Amino acid sequence: MSNSNWFEKIPSWVWWSLTPYFGGFSFIYAGWKIKNNRWVLWGIVFIFGSIITGGFIGSFSNFLISIMPLIQLATAFKFKQEFLVKTAPKNILISSLEVAESIAKYRGKIDINNCSQDDLVYGLGLPIVYANDLQLLKEEGYMFTHLEELVDLVGIPEQILRRIEPLIIFTYDINKETDISWRRLNSLSIQELVSHGIDDVNAEKIVSERNQKGAYKSLLDVKKRTGIPINIYRHLV
Repeated sequence: MSNSNWFEKIPSWVWWSLTPYFGGFSFIYAGWKIKNNRWVLWGIVFIFGSIITGGFIGSFSNFLISIMPLIQLATAFKFKQEFLVKTAPKNILISSLEVAESIAKYRGKIDINNCSQDDLVYGLGLPIVYANDLQLLKEEGYMFTHLEELVDLVGIPEQILRRIEPLIIFTYDINKETDISWRRLNSLSIQELVSHGIDDVNAEKIVSERNQKGAYKSLLDVKKRTGIPINIYRHLV
């Protein structure tokens, strides 16, 4: 089955759980596969529960024996999504918001500011061209704080980011930002901004807004407060 349909498949062990008396072995196998001892314990409980119940005679015992495979199957379907997430190929396609939420729940989120390029490509499924540009900005000292910055600075299409948003977090450490980052917008004068290629009107607006309402928190903050498009001062990053 192709990677695009990975999260729609039903692993064979799920159907094995229907086996009378010994369906619990399917949970032991699945638990071993993803290193989940809780599932192994579930399997042992199902096996011994079936054997012990089968040793009794009576209508209630027969009823329990008849429904045990169904209980096992229902439990297997409940565990199925976690199994698929934890056994998914490295380059799995994150096709929807729901898939991203499942991956985030069982694998954890990815910190944009502290992740590797492999995390960007294989963990988030970003095309390599965007991963390269994002990594370059990080190496230059830029710290991301919002999804919008990934759109404006890296050029990642918004529809891609909205789909993988549950997987993304931003941690911020001011000590990791360098002097060549966007933070120069909080210290350069009008004349210095002009010397860096920003026109007089926008340079004055940046400094005026900064003096009136305080330092900027991010490039997105500059854009929101001044209304100046990020591409005007992108080269300062």
